Amino acid sequence: MSDIVLAIGTSHSPLLNSPAEDYPKHAAIDASGRKLIDKNGKPCTYGELLDKADPAIKRQIEPKVLEERSARCTENIARLARELTEAKLDALIVVGDDQHEQFFDDNMPAILIYWGETIENNPLHMDEDAPAFWRKARSQYHEAVGSRHYPVDAKLGRHLIEHLVGQGFDVSQSKRLAKEHGEGHAFGFVHRRMMTERVIPIVPVALNTYFPPNQPRPRRCYELGQAIRAAVRSAPGKARVGILASGGLSHFTVDEELDRSVLAACQANDGAALAAIPVEKLNSGSSEIRNWITVAGAAGHLNNVWREYIPCYRSAAGTGCGMGFALWM
Repeated sequence: MSDIVLAIGTSHSPLLNSPAEDYPKHAAIDASGRKLIDKNGKPCTYGELLDKADPAIKRQIEPKVLEERSARCTENIARLARELTEAKLDALIVVGDDQHEQFFDDNMPAILIYWGETIENNPLHMDEDAPAFWRKARSQYHEAVGSRHYPVDAKLGRHLIEHLVGQGFDVSQSKRLAKEHGEGHAFGFVHRRMMTERVIPIVPVALNTYFPPNQPRPRRCYELGQAIRAAVRSAPGKARVGILASGGLSHFTVDEELDRSVLAACQANDGAALAAIPVEKLNSGSSEIRNWITVAGAAGHLNNVWREYIPCYRSAAGTGCGMGFALWM
């Protein structure tokens, strides 16, 4: 019988592709007009966040603190990459979001499974006037030169689609990418940063975490994860399958209370707590927590053996990214 034998949660923020000295440059984008939300999910300005921010945050954006936290994030990614290699998986289901990379307002599926034979990763194309630090951070999701076609477990992808539809999930499907951009950053991060030793065939599961009005609700995400595990177990053969949540935790306003509650619920296998996360808290970058909820649902039979949380603030207003890393075995 096939089964999910490993589950991983990892942030994939551009900060993870940036040296600590570039954090203030990302903060400048926040201050210059980026669309921000507060911890209650309400739109706000950078100035409003700054007025309400804990003054102690200033100590968390000192250069030495940024360097230490950046190094820890890099170490955690390397650890999870080693776990992927050592697990000797036959396939890896990657649950991620799309941010206008392949899907736009003409077609924005709530849940999509890709099952082409391969998925293409292309070099990054940015405007000529893009800042060098931003180009460097975003380019880490993409091939440096030329396109690369990464393997997909197409049979498992089709099986997931058929099983989930049979269980009442209205799943969109795709066998090819429509846009020249190539695979989105949530999937490119896994290929470029986490499969450095061995490339594992993936099954991309794209959730519309970001864009109203058809974002899957937290309970539905957890149920989706449970249904994915059941689908894997019903697949023919004896495949060792992993599942990975790519994205999160809170950003662009760091919400430590929310992030720590998510990790605590994962540790305790508390599906009810994950399903009950207020939906208004899951907007903007924090919406990617939906990917974690889905993976936690699929990993209910495993033990959450390791997790680490690193609040990577980058401004006195409390903007940045709550970096989460977790392993179920």
